[in-house]
Amino acid sequence: MYYTRFDPFTRDFQRLARNAFGQAPAPALDVVRHEGDVTLKLDVPGIDPDQLEVTVDRGILTISGKREEERTENDKFFVRERTMGTFTRRLRLPETLNADAVEASYANGVLEVRIPVTEQAKPRKIEVRKVEIAQADDKQEIAA
Repeated sequence: MYYTRFDPFTRDFQRLARNAFGQAPAPALDVVRHEGDVTLKLDVPGIDPDQLEVTVDRGILTISGKREEERTENDKFFVRERTMGTFTRRLRLPETLNADAVEASYANGVLEVRIPVTEQAKPRKIEVRKVEIAQADDKQEIAA
């Protein structure tokens, strides 16, 4: 059984607070670790790629964007569920990621941010060496 917490008062209050300050909810985010990099994917359908900004400053990755409202003065909404405005997501990058080599791309409403893993953080195989211990005669002492 899955337990889902549903609190309509909290949901509505958060929605009103965001609307009052012009802040849209942050888009859904997936973070996947691959062998050589970490990939973030954000769903940003309907947002012009020119309205998206990805920055790194002192180890903080910031993704922000803006969805412009498309309406005229004479438009009257019957139903209005799409959120408009700006959003911002901030993520602290660990030192194991190369913040100087971040790449971002946009396709089919999905923003993909790729961050390479530093060389020292990549998995590596450690060689196990066999150590030979010389056998001493019973009469000789082994000096340590």
